[in-house]
Amino acid sequence: MKKKIVILGSTGSIGKTLINILKKDNKNFEILLLTANKNIKELFKQVKIFNVKNIIITDREKFLISKKLFENKNIKVFNNFESINSIFKNQKIDYVMNSLVGIIGLKPTLNIIKFTKKIAIANKESIICGWSLIKAELNTNKTEFIPVDSEHFSIWSLMQNVKSRDVEKIYITASGGPFNSLPLNKFKKITPKTALKHPSWKMGNKISIDSATMINKVFEVIEAKKIFKLEFNKIEILVHPRSYVHAIVKFKNGLTKILIHETDMTIPIFNSIYENFQKTILSKKINLNILNDLSFNLINIKKFPAVKILKKLPKLDSLFETILVSANDQLVNMFLKKKIRFIDISIILLKLIKLKELTKYKSIKPKNLNDILKLHDYVSLKIKALSV
Repeated sequence: MKKKIVILGSTGSIGKTLINILKKDNKNFEILLLTANKNIKELFKQVKIFNVKNIIITDREKFLISKKLFENKNIKVFNNFESINSIFKNQKIDYVMNSLVGIIGLKPTLNIIKFTKKIAIANKESIICGWSLIKAELNTNKTEFIPVDSEHFSIWSLMQNVKSRDVEKIYITASGGPFNSLPLNKFKKITPKTALKHPSWKMGNKISIDSATMINKVFEVIEAKKIFKLEFNKIEILVHPRSYVHAIVKFKNGLTKILIHETDMTIPIFNSIYENFQKTILSKKINLNILNDLSFNLINIKKFPAVKILKKLPKLDSLFETILVSANDQLVNMFLKKKIRFIDISIILLKLIKLKELTKYKSIKPKNLNDILKLHDYVSLKIKALSV
């Protein structure tokens, strides 16, 4: 019997990687739903290959174009994620990949958990802002969760059949981005073009800038804390420019495990859908040159001051994480549009976490989706009005 699959955000880098994996084993999978924002050209290719009967296109203009194109075909076109409920009703999906970008990914995550046996999440904003809501849905519906970020997938793999209390320390690795070796006095002249050139990974614009500022590592520490039920002091960031080691876990029994693989998201994605060696993947041989020269260093805080935010975060889940994500989203967008400098992203974020009107949210836990979305919109407007 074919496995029933859903991909939220199928035209992004993660979505396309999963599509390429499924194409090689098409006979064993049935894609029930694909979603996109504006890239309908890519979406239409995917629909054709897998004979998909349901698509969601969130951009209104592209939705209307698509609806007209498919009106005489047996394909249902929807404009929002609320339609997930009507598409599946009592149907149970085998696997969902959430590779959406931004806080927009939280609502469909919460909507679809009840319809699936397993959900793989690459949408870090969902985990950072709404993990308590996601966890409750996972528990209620007995849905398996797999993190897809290479770091968190690696930690998850290393911690199989291990309890959080048995972990002494987790080390999350960072490539250092494109500016790890750049002299500090040149940071003021960094342009969007240079910031988008990641030395190790091929990623979308947003995550590439987050990697360049190192705020992505702040987010990854927050994710690890939530997913693996750890305290902040048990998680450390190490700069590892070769990007060969993706996680190190030191256990209280004296053992330390590391996980290595090439800088290719195909590997964690492949292993999220094929568990326990159901299928093998062609990969490169172990690179002894890299293995003999792994090289780890601490982060240069002067170059990447955003990392200081970790010391200011509350110990318990709160709405403050939503403030951080929302502000960063807006600032990255402003930088890409050349409205602010690269260094201003971190400057403003550090200024923001001191504002009394926002620090009160450190003690407020999100009760529902609306709490998070309302605060996200408020902070976005606040950032637009904030002087640099």
